Amino acid sequence: MNKPATIDFATATAIQIPTATAQAQALHDLVPGEARDSLLAVHDVLRRELPQGRLAIYEAGGGSCSVLPPELLSRSRVTVVDIDEDQVRNNTYADEAILGDVQTYAFGRETFDLVICYNVIEHLPNVDAALLNFRDALKRGGMILIGAPNPRSLSGVVTKYSPHWFHVWFYRHIRGIRDAGLPGEPPFPTFFHPLVTLPRLEAFAAANGLEMIYRREVESPRYPEMRRRKPLFATLVDAGAAMLNAVLPRGTDVRRGDYHVILRKS
Repeated sequence: MNKPATIDFATATAIQIPTATAQAQALHDLVPGEARDSLLAVHDVLRRELPQGRLAIYEAGGGSCSVLPPELLSRSRVTVVDIDEDQVRNNTYADEAILGDVQTYAFGRETFDLVICYNVIEHLPNVDAALLNFRDALKRGGMILIGAPNPRSLSGVVTKYSPHWFHVWFYRHIRGIRDAGLPGEPPFPTFFHPLVTLPRLEAFAAANGLEMIYRREVESPRYPEMRRRKPLFATLVDAGAAMLNAVLPRGTDVRRGDYHVILRKS
């Protein structure tokens, strides 16, 4: 097993990461609900559409666990790029972790079968640059998986217009994540570039050679988390969401705070 390489953080540099624990870390920690159901549907699409054999995967932003199912991870070489030094050090499943900015870091053309950008684009001020880098790094027929919050949902509006200290408080006291806000730990500052909005993302993708083959808006996983951990607080939030839905156009559900999309390079 290779030992991690020495890192020079003055430039974008690579670390060789042991892969023995990759399969154990592969399952994403989502409580039962719409978001988890959608991610399982995403897994089915990836199993069906990705080539058989070895895969080359680029994960733009790498946390402590992957959103891929273990059987895909087990036949993949995973490269992670993240701007946060602690996130790079803490990653346990990538074969190679690179300290760099996904908005500017460029790989060779047609390098990867799949790019994953999960809970990342909302934190980028230049989403268009990142998406074009992802597209260029994809092989023809390759795919980009994006998971992101919906800026037009209740949780999206609260996130956009509330101070960062409130996000940290919510993670610590409602979600129960004690290390929230510490170096390398979420929540991270959120920009909500216009392209994070689904209609604009779909239009940008179509104009740049990317077909949206999967799209699903889901109730934010924060809702089932709250219902399990803080039922009284969740009841108040659900009541507020129901009141907003009653006065907004028919079919609107402000609880649909997240989405999954898959883009395919033509």
